Amino acid sequence: MLRRLLGREPAQAGRLADGLELSRRGFLDRVAGLFGSVDITDHTWDELEERLIQSDVGVTTAMELVASLRGAARRAGVRRADELPPLLHALMVDALRARGAAEDDGERPPALEGPMVVLMVGVNGSGKTTSIAKLAELHRRAGDRVVLVAADTFRAAAVEQLQAWGARCEVPVVVGQHGADPGAVVFDALGSGAARGADIVIVDTAGRLHTQANLMAELAKIRSVAGRVVPGAPHETLLVLDATTGQNGLAQARAFAQAVAVSGIVLAKIDSSAKGGVAFAVTRELGLPIRYVGTGEGLTDLEPFDGEAFVTGLLGTQGG
Repeated sequence: MLRRLLGREPAQAGRLADGLELSRRGFLDRVAGLFGSVDITDHTWDELEERLIQSDVGVTTAMELVASLRGAARRAGVRRADELPPLLHALMVDALRARGAAEDDGERPPALEGPMVVLMVGVNGSGKTTSIAKLAELHRRAGDRVVLVAADTFRAAAVEQLQAWGARCEVPVVVGQHGADPGAVVFDALGSGAARGADIVIVDTAGRLHTQANLMAELAKIRSVAGRVVPGAPHETLLVLDATTGQNGLAQARAFAQAVAVSGIVLAKIDSSAKGGVAFAVTRELGLPIRYVGTGEGLTDLEPFDGEAFVTGLLGTQGG
């Protein structure tokens, strides 16, 4: 499914660049001054490493990028700083390929019986419910039949919020009784006629912290129940991460990802962050691929992640 969604019309492709405007300005303010018509010195490398860290790339990733860039420049015989951007572009694209992650790309399994089930998880305030609505709209516009499941049963406002988004997306929302067991809601939803006719079922879960053992156990139960109803489900477990929280949010997300079988990241609110480098830290330090990126507040402001387009939008340059 993700590969097909990447084949979107050109008018939509430009939204990623627009959504990265704030990050691009912040990133370029930090690094552009290093890429003038001057000779490369040790100071160039030290400053670049520092400014990458300031852009939330992360210490380890910044050191790796600079070391790789130094090697690439040496092999290419590059001596002037204004020759570095194309080399940096290529290395940044490569850095966005998750190391150690599964080789799948979020596609629907070829022999799947029943709907593709996507479980959405995240900490409170990460933008999870809004991202669910955007993902539903993305699939609906691609021609998929979508069903949403409200498995956050203890917070009435969460159910009402998802129902409101469902109405805007014109997709059905399956809900249970207030306070009902979330696993039972998922069981009923996946076994219902609505789900059997769907191409994709997106399950909302309660926002939680990795330290909340009871909620983590609940999440494990939801996953088990889903697998009993639909073989292999959930086929994707997406962790929604707020890009504006930077390195602080990353530490929390790292522990969260270790607690559940996360298969990919939704990087929300990238349009509100002046430090788009967090995408590199996420990929490098969590070892997980970014599946989608939120580029604005509108219902259509979610894009399948494309590393090449992301780096181009961030640097404002094409690769060499």
